[in-house]
Amino acid sequence: MKQYGLIGKSLSHSFSPVFFKQFFEINNISAEYKKYEIQSIEEVKELLSQKIGGYNVTIPYKESILPFLDEIDPIAKEIGAVNTIVFKNNKSIGYNTDAFGFKQSIKPFLTNKHDCALIFGTGGAAKAVAFVLKEIGIKVLYVSRQASGIKNYFVYTDVNENMLSACKLLINCTPLGMFPQTKTSVDIPFNALSKDHLVIDLIYNPEKTLFLERAQKQRATILNGASMLKEQAMESWRLWNK
Repeated sequence: MKQYGLIGKSLSHSFSPVFFKQFFEINNISAEYKKYEIQSIEEVKELLSQKIGGYNVTIPYKESILPFLDEIDPIAKEIGAVNTIVFKNNKSIGYNTDAFGFKQSIKPFLTNKHDCALIFGTGGAAKAVAFVLKEIGIKVLYVSRQASGIKNYFVYTDVNENMLSACKLLINCTPLGMFPQTKTSVDIPFNALSKDHLVIDLIYNPEKTLFLERAQKQRATILNGASMLKEQAMESWRLWNK
Protein backbone atom coordinates (compact mmCIF):
# COMPACT_ATOMS: atom_id res chain seq x y z
CA MET A 1 0.00 0.00 0.00
CA LYS A 2 1.43 3.36 -1.06
CA GLN A 3 1.80 6.04 1.59
CA TYR A 4 1.18 9.78 1.18
CA GLY A 5 0.91 12.50 3.76
CA LEU A 6 0.41 16.09 4.85
CA ILE A 7 3.08 18.05 6.71
CA GLY A 8 1.92 20.92 8.90
CA LYS A 9 1.68 22.22 12.44
CA SER A 10 -2.03 21.95 13.31
CA LEU A 11 -3.90 19.51 11.08
CA SER A 12 -7.00 18.48 13.01
CA HIS A 13 -9.33 20.36 10.63
CA SER A 14 -7.39 19.80 7.42
CA PHE A 15 -9.18 19.03 4.16
CA SER A 16 -6.57 16.84 2.46
CA PRO A 17 -6.81 13.61 4.53
CA VAL A 18 -10.61 13.46 4.10
CA PHE A 19 -10.39 14.29 0.40
CA PHE A 20 -7.78 11.66 -0.38
CA LYS A 21 -9.48 8.99 1.75
CA GLN A 22 -12.66 9.46 -0.30
CA PHE A 23 -10.69 9.66 -3.55
CA PHE A 24 -8.90 6.38 -2.81
CA GLU A 25 -12.16 4.61 -1.86
CA ILE A 26 -14.11 5.85 -4.91
CA ASN A 27 -11.31 4.86 -7.31
CA ASN A 28 -10.42 1.59 -5.55
CA ILE A 29 -6.82 2.73 -4.99
CA SER A 30 -4.72 0.89 -2.43
CA ALA A 31 -3.14 3.87 -0.70
CA GLU A 32 -3.11 5.71 2.61
CA TYR A 33 -2.85 9.44 3.38
CA LYS A 34 -1.61 10.41 6.85
CA LYS A 35 -1.19 13.62 8.84
CA TYR A 36 2.32 14.51 9.99
CA GLU A 37 2.19 17.27 12.59
CA ILE A 38 5.57 18.79 13.38
CA GLN A 39 6.32 21.61 15.80
CA SER A 40 9.38 22.96 14.00
CA ILE A 41 10.64 22.78 10.42
CA GLU A 42 13.78 20.93 11.57
CA GLU A 43 11.61 17.85 12.16
CA VAL A 44 10.97 17.62 8.42
CA LYS A 45 14.40 16.01 7.91
CA GLU A 46 13.14 12.75 9.40
CA LEU A 47 9.99 12.79 7.23
CA LEU A 48 11.96 13.45 4.04
CA SER A 49 14.27 10.55 4.81
CA GLN A 50 11.28 8.16 4.63
CA LYS A 51 10.75 8.87 0.89
CA ILE A 52 7.12 7.77 0.78
CA GLY A 53 4.81 8.24 -2.25
CA GLY A 54 4.71 12.00 -1.70
CA TYR A 55 3.83 14.79 0.71
CA ASN A 56 1.69 17.87 0.76
CA VAL A 57 2.87 20.83 2.85
CA THR A 58 0.64 23.34 4.59
CA ILE A 59 0.76 26.25 7.08
CA PRO A 60 3.27 27.33 8.35
CA TYR A 61 5.96 25.43 6.41
CA LYS A 62 5.34 26.19 2.72
CA GLU A 63 8.22 28.66 2.61
CA SER A 64 10.57 27.40 5.32
CA ILE A 65 10.72 23.89 3.81
CA LEU A 66 12.55 25.03 0.66
CA PRO A 67 16.13 24.68 2.02
CA PHE A 68 15.44 21.08 3.09
CA LEU A 69 14.60 19.87 -0.43
CA ASP A 70 17.05 18.56 -3.03
CA GLU A 71 15.41 20.37 -5.94
CA ILE A 72 12.74 23.05 -6.45
CA ASP A 73 10.54 23.21 -9.53
CA PRO A 74 11.06 26.55 -11.40
CA ILE A 75 7.47 27.73 -10.76
CA ALA A 76 7.69 26.91 -7.03
CA LYS A 77 11.05 28.68 -6.91
CA GLU A 78 9.58 31.80 -8.51
CA ILE A 79 6.61 31.74 -6.13
CA GLY A 80 8.86 31.07 -3.14
CA ALA A 81 6.64 28.39 -1.65
CA VAL A 82 6.17 24.61 -1.91
CA ASN A 83 3.02 22.64 -1.09
CA THR A 84 3.82 19.33 -2.83
CA ILE A 85 6.88 17.08 -2.52
CA VAL A 86 7.69 14.39 -5.05
CA PHE A 87 10.42 11.74 -4.64
CA LYS A 88 12.21 10.92 -7.86
CA ASN A 89 15.63 9.34 -8.48
CA ASN A 90 16.22 9.33 -4.73
CA LYS A 91 15.70 13.11 -4.55
CA SER A 92 13.02 15.27 -2.90
CA ILE A 93 11.56 17.76 -5.38
CA GLY A 94 9.30 20.65 -4.34
CA TYR A 95 6.36 21.84 -6.44
CA ASN A 96 3.59 24.39 -5.99
CA THR A 97 0.13 23.16 -6.98
CA ASP A 98 -1.63 25.98 -5.09
CA ALA A 99 -1.08 28.25 -8.09
CA PHE A 100 -2.65 25.70 -10.44
CA GLY A 101 -5.58 25.14 -8.07
CA PHE A 102 -6.25 28.85 -7.61
CA LYS A 103 -6.10 29.56 -11.35
CA GLN A 104 -8.57 26.76 -12.13
CA SER A 105 -10.98 27.87 -9.41
CA ILE A 106 -11.21 31.55 -10.41
CA LYS A 107 -11.44 31.11 -14.20
CA PRO A 108 -15.27 31.10 -14.35
CA PHE A 109 -15.60 34.22 -12.18
CA LEU A 110 -13.16 36.77 -13.58
CA THR A 111 -14.43 39.69 -15.66
CA ASN A 112 -12.74 42.71 -17.22
CA LYS A 113 -13.63 44.67 -14.08
CA HIS A 114 -11.19 42.58 -12.05
CA ASP A 115 -8.01 44.34 -13.14
CA CYS A 116 -6.72 45.09 -9.64
CA ALA A 117 -6.58 42.75 -6.63
CA LEU A 118 -6.13 43.18 -2.90
CA ILE A 119 -4.44 40.17 -1.33
CA PHE A 120 -4.78 39.89 2.43
CA GLY A 121 -1.72 38.13 3.86
CA THR A 122 1.82 37.58 2.62
CA GLY A 123 2.48 33.88 3.32
CA GLY A 124 2.96 30.94 0.97
CA ALA A 125 -0.66 30.84 -0.24
CA ALA A 126 -0.63 34.59 -0.90
CA LYS A 127 2.50 34.19 -3.00
CA ALA A 128 0.88 31.50 -5.15
CA VAL A 129 -2.22 33.68 -5.62
CA ALA A 130 -0.11 36.70 -6.57
CA PHE A 131 1.86 34.61 -9.08
CA VAL A 132 -1.34 33.59 -10.86
CA LEU A 133 -2.84 37.07 -10.90
CA LYS A 134 0.32 38.70 -12.23
CA GLU A 135 0.52 36.01 -14.90
CA ILE A 136 -3.04 36.90 -15.97
CA GLY A 137 -2.14 40.61 -16.01
CA ILE A 138 -3.97 41.71 -12.87
CA LYS A 139 -2.34 44.37 -10.68
CA VAL A 140 -1.65 43.08 -7.16
CA LEU A 141 -1.66 45.03 -3.89
CA TYR A 142 -0.79 43.28 -0.60
CA VAL A 143 -2.41 44.02 2.76
CA SER A 144 -0.88 42.80 6.02
CA ARG A 145 -0.71 43.72 9.70
CA GLN A 146 2.73 45.32 9.55
CA ALA A 147 4.04 48.04 7.26
CA SER A 148 6.98 46.98 5.13
CA GLY A 149 7.78 50.15 3.22
CA ILE A 150 7.75 48.14 -0.02
CA LYS A 151 5.78 49.39 -3.02
CA ASN A 152 2.25 47.93 -3.29
CA TYR A 153 2.31 46.74 0.34
CA PHE A 154 -0.25 48.25 2.70
CA VAL A 155 -1.60 47.80 6.23
CA TYR A 156 -5.28 47.24 7.03
CA THR A 157 -5.89 50.85 8.03
CA ASP A 158 -4.85 51.90 4.51
CA VAL A 159 -7.78 50.04 2.96
CA ASN A 160 -10.41 52.70 2.33
CA GLU A 161 -13.39 53.16 0.05
CA ASN A 162 -11.26 54.57 -2.77
CA MET A 163 -8.96 51.54 -2.73
CA LEU A 164 -11.91 49.15 -2.73
CA SER A 165 -13.50 51.05 -5.59
CA ALA A 166 -10.30 50.66 -7.64
CA CYS A 167 -9.68 47.01 -6.68
CA LYS A 168 -12.70 44.83 -7.31
CA LEU A 169 -10.97 41.51 -6.60
CA LEU A 170 -10.30 40.65 -2.94
CA ILE A 171 -8.60 37.47 -1.74
CA ASN A 172 -8.17 36.50 1.91
CA CYS A 173 -5.03 34.38 2.33
CA THR A 174 -4.90 34.72 6.12
CA PRO A 175 -6.28 32.21 8.68
CA LEU A 176 -8.71 34.84 10.01
CA GLY A 177 -12.18 33.30 10.19
CA MET A 178 -11.01 29.68 10.05
CA PHE A 179 -12.73 27.15 12.31
CA PRO A 180 -12.88 27.33 15.31
CA GLN A 181 -12.20 31.13 15.28
CA THR A 182 -15.20 31.78 13.03
CA LYS A 183 -16.08 35.20 14.50
CA THR A 184 -12.92 36.84 13.17
CA SER A 185 -12.42 38.59 9.84
CA VAL A 186 -10.12 41.00 8.08
CA ASP A 187 -11.32 44.49 8.97
CA ILE A 188 -12.19 46.61 5.94
CA PRO A 189 -15.03 49.02 5.04
CA PHE A 190 -17.35 46.37 3.61
CA ASN A 191 -19.97 49.00 2.75
CA ALA A 192 -17.69 50.03 -0.15
CA LEU A 193 -18.18 46.65 -1.85
CA SER A 194 -20.67 46.19 -4.67
CA LYS A 195 -22.07 43.61 -7.08
CA ASP A 196 -18.99 44.21 -9.26
CA HIS A 197 -16.66 42.81 -6.60
CA LEU A 198 -15.37 39.23 -6.55
CA VAL A 199 -14.43 38.27 -2.99
CA ILE A 200 -12.50 35.06 -2.39
CA ASP A 201 -11.54 33.40 0.88
CA LEU A 202 -9.04 30.54 0.67
CA ILE A 203 -10.58 29.15 3.87
CA TYR A 204 -13.05 26.28 3.33
CA ASN A 205 -14.02 25.56 6.95
CA PRO A 206 -16.50 27.11 7.58
CA GLU A 207 -17.99 27.05 4.10
CA LYS A 208 -18.89 30.73 4.42
CA THR A 209 -16.57 32.80 6.60
CA LEU A 210 -17.57 36.06 8.25
CA PHE A 211 -15.47 37.79 5.56
CA LEU A 212 -17.60 36.20 2.82
CA GLU A 213 -20.86 36.82 4.69
CA ARG A 214 -20.12 40.53 4.98
CA ALA A 215 -19.15 40.74 1.31
CA GLN A 216 -22.28 38.88 0.21
CA LYS A 217 -24.47 41.38 2.09
CA GLN A 218 -23.07 44.01 -0.28
CA ARG A 219 -24.10 41.80 -3.27
CA ALA A 220 -20.50 40.85 -4.08
CA THR A 221 -19.83 37.50 -5.77
CA ILE A 222 -18.18 35.20 -3.22
CA LEU A 223 -16.04 32.07 -3.49
CA ASN A 224 -14.46 29.92 -0.77
CA GLY A 225 -11.32 27.80 -1.01
CA ALA A 226 -12.93 24.38 -1.52
CA SER A 227 -12.62 24.27 -5.31
CA MET A 228 -9.02 25.49 -5.20
CA LEU A 229 -8.12 22.78 -2.71
CA LYS A 230 -9.67 20.02 -4.80
CA GLU A 231 -7.85 21.24 -7.90
CA GLN A 232 -4.47 21.51 -6.16
CA ALA A 233 -4.94 18.10 -4.52
CA MET A 234 -5.57 16.42 -7.87
CA GLU A 235 -2.57 18.19 -9.38
CA SER A 236 -0.47 16.85 -6.48
CA TRP A 237 -1.77 13.34 -7.23
CA ARG A 238 -0.84 13.76 -10.90
CA LEU A 239 2.71 14.80 -9.96
CA TRP A 240 3.15 11.89 -7.51
CA ASN A 241 2.14 9.45 -10.22
CA LYS A 242 3.81 11.08 -13.20
